[in-house]
Amino acid sequence: MIGGFDGFEINPIHQGDVWKICNFMVANADRLKRYFPKTLEQNLNPTLSQLFVDKKTKLFQSREEFLFTVKHTETRELAAVIYIKELDWEKKQGEFAYCVGYPFTGQQLMSKAIKLLSTYAFDTLKLNTLQIIVNKNNIPSVKVAERNDFKWQKTLENEFTPPGEQPLDMELYELYK
Repeated sequence: MIGGFDGFEINPIHQGDVWKICNFMVANADRLKRYFPKTLEQNLNPTLSQLFVDKKTKLFQSREEFLFTVKHTETRELAAVIYIKELDWEKKQGEFAYCVGYPFTGQQLMSKAIKLLSTYAFDTLKLNTLQIIVNKNNIPSVKVAERNDFKWQKTLENEFTPPGEQPLDMELYELYK
């Protein structure tokens, strides 16, 4: 376990997460299809989720990408997933990407998880810069960045293209060790 807060715990993804990941993705498909289309399409059934978890655990072990689960400690229900991705070990920089399940919205769960994982990224992974890239209309995600003292840096024009949509400008927030 990486850490815990308010009855939730954060762990690296592991083989026991296959069904939880699949169920989480399918149950939250409407929420994930815009900003996490690739993750969603890799988890539409248990067989795909097994391949996904196999790949993500290997990436975690090789320090190429880190995927964490946030689970309710008592019920073991998967509440959220958080990536530390786009790692640049020379610059000591990584980017957070995250999604929270419908039943857990409005609880500041992600703000608390990002706070804990920021400490982990700085102290354990030895990163110096953390980024959050978000669309300005995704107000809950903007609030996660702001609550954790990430500072707005600039607008990244046409940075992300959701499936079937025009490219979107995204806002870059950064936090320094």
